[in-house]
Amino acid sequence: MSNVHVEAKTEPKVKSKTTKALPGPEAAFEAFNFKVPTLEVPATFREFAEKSIAQARDTYAKMKSAAEDASDMVEDTYETAREGVFNLSVKALDAVKTNSDASFALARDLFGAKTFAEVIELQTAYARKQFDSMTAQVREFQELTQKIVSDTTKPVTAQVEKTFTPPYAGLVVTDGPGLAWAVSFFWRANSEMANSE
Repeated sequence: MSNVHVEAKTEPKVKSKTTKALPGPEAAFEAFNFKVPTLEVPATFREFAEKSIAQARDTYAKMKSAAEDASDMVEDTYETAREGVFNLSVKALDAVKTNSDASFALARDLFGAKTFAEVIELQTAYARKQFDSMTAQVREFQELTQKIVSDTTKPVTAQVEKTFTPPYAGLVVTDGPGLAWAVSFFWRANSEMANSE
């Protein structure tokens, strides 16, 4: 037999890498997984927080109401002013028409005058009539303007009075121990307001 030596060819051993599963997004937050101690919130703190929330809601409601009132007031004021200015414009156009008609009537009469004395008489009568007419027109303009200003400022005045009326303004105390309390209350309230300014 022949000595044949057969060597088996072996392939070099390659270390195989084991593929690990990639960590999920949860792995990034594992450092934050710890037990949080449970804290009991004291009842007084809860009451304070609830009162604060209720007060904030109440304040928000008041502010919202005040903003809506102010918006309504501006709309009312604008509408009143618009109507007043329109009426004033109509009155001014009427005055212009009246004065123009009187001027044309004077011109027509002057062309029909026969003597210089008649021209002077027509001119004097026209001047007197125009003076009276202008005086009446100025008076009407003044009254209408005062009415416009008064009507326009009414919503503003009402809103300011409503906003700045103290809550105790409607309190009526006639006599007795309540009177002494009311006097001391008003005195303290006014002193505090004066000191805070």
